[in-house]
Amino acid sequence: MSESTRMLLGLALGIILMIVLVSKTKIHTFIALLLASLVTALIGGMSPVDITLADGTVKTGLITAIQDGFGNTLKSTGIIIGLGVMMGGILEKSGAAEKLAYSFIRAVGKKREEWALAITGWFISIPVFADSAIVIFAPLCKAISRVSGKSIIGLALAMAAGLQLTHSMVPPTPGPTTAASMLGVDVGSMILLGAALSIPMLIVAVFYCKWIGKRIYQIPLEDGTFERKAFRQEYIKSMDQLSQIIDQKQLPSLWASMAPIVVPLVLILTKTVVDFLDMEQGFFYQAISLVGSPIVALGIGTVLAIYGLVAKAPNKEVLSIMDSAIKDTGIIMLITGAGGSLGNVIKVSGIGDVLGELVLTFPIPSVLIPFIIAALMRIALGSATVAITTAASLSAPILSQLGVNPIFLAQACCVGAISFSYFNDSGFWVWNGMFGVSELKDQLRCKTAVSMIMAGVGVIELLILSLFI
Repeated sequence: MSESTRMLLGLALGIILMIVLVSKTKIHTFIALLLASLVTALIGGMSPVDITLADGTVKTGLITAIQDGFGNTLKSTGIIIGLGVMMGGILEKSGAAEKLAYSFIRAVGKKREEWALAITGWFISIPVFADSAIVIFAPLCKAISRVSGKSIIGLALAMAAGLQLTHSMVPPTPGPTTAASMLGVDVGSMILLGAALSIPMLIVAVFYCKWIGKRIYQIPLEDGTFERKAFRQEYIKSMDQLSQIIDQKQLPSLWASMAPIVVPLVLILTKTVVDFLDMEQGFFYQAISLVGSPIVALGIGTVLAIYGLVAKAPNKEVLSIMDSAIKDTGIIMLITGAGGSLGNVIKVSGIGDVLGELVLTFPIPSVLIPFIIAALMRIALGSATVAITTAASLSAPILSQLGVNPIFLAQACCVGAISFSYFNDSGFWVWNGMFGVSELKDQLRCKTAVSMIMAGVGVIELLILSLFI
């Protein structure tokens, strides 16, 4: 058996083991992910410990790879999740989330909530990291679900679909910007084509979200848990019912309710614009870089929630709200970190490179080559940004041989990276944890399925365009 075949076998067996453990045994998902990482690494040929080679370089062992993957994933998401859920707890307990939900529904009208959340996610994820946006908007999604009677699944998945599209396809986010640079594509053209391609993808995704929301009907409760039952049309509240609820409650002002969400978004957006303009790194740049980092911006949002919404409440009550909110996030962080471990093992072992080189030998339409490479990288590594970068780097040397407009190849890298959100993707676990999706089959029917649907629409668009342009 060749080394490359052994690597691919290790990946397949690792994923199969994890699915069997999660779906058929009492083994927790966190442990199953770690065991999958271990099996993938051992069969893939990794040493248990680090090895110093003759030239002085260190070959990473599987234990180090698992630990580094866990730590690096939580380094980028752990603090954000912690701050986000504390802020969310205050928004929910103070009534601010309800105020936002009522205002949101009044503005967009009944029956359009999924569309409005999808469009919101589409715009927000251009300047804001998608996982951060999921955490920031979770209280709003939950409140809209409670007051409207619509399933949190359809609402939150529509928002996540919008977030995923622009994060993967529209500069200045890192993935599409890198693909444009590597393949010699104008960034402005990349923005226009990425935005245009993503619109049909989003439309199809929203219809699926509305459909799955009725099949997995789940409503968040005031105590932080979720109630699941069979869908009935009478559960959906009318505008008259909502108006009666609003009149009976004393809720915070709209500005006080919005500030903890809007201010962090504005700060992060400002930092993105400053970075994009490549400004001189003086005092202003340093200040914006500080307050515009997601960690500091969410910290500011949390402080605004405390002193804008529950300033008059006793200190112990406010601390209790935040403590209760963060207790449920421990398992989200553990599973998210373990997913990062699996992705890092596949990256360090070289399995991702083997997959990419294999695709280059396929006799298929040229635009499908970067698409399939990116899709396989997403399956293997979990990160959309890394998948895009890898696909672009492998496609760049053979650009002249492919005979396709480079901008289509760049977008093919981006569309392929959308295609398979699953067990080693941090966003997969953040979304499932935030919205109470614990069953394996439901996880696959939600985040995984909608990502594949969007990628399918996108690659059809690219194939059609490449035939005529």
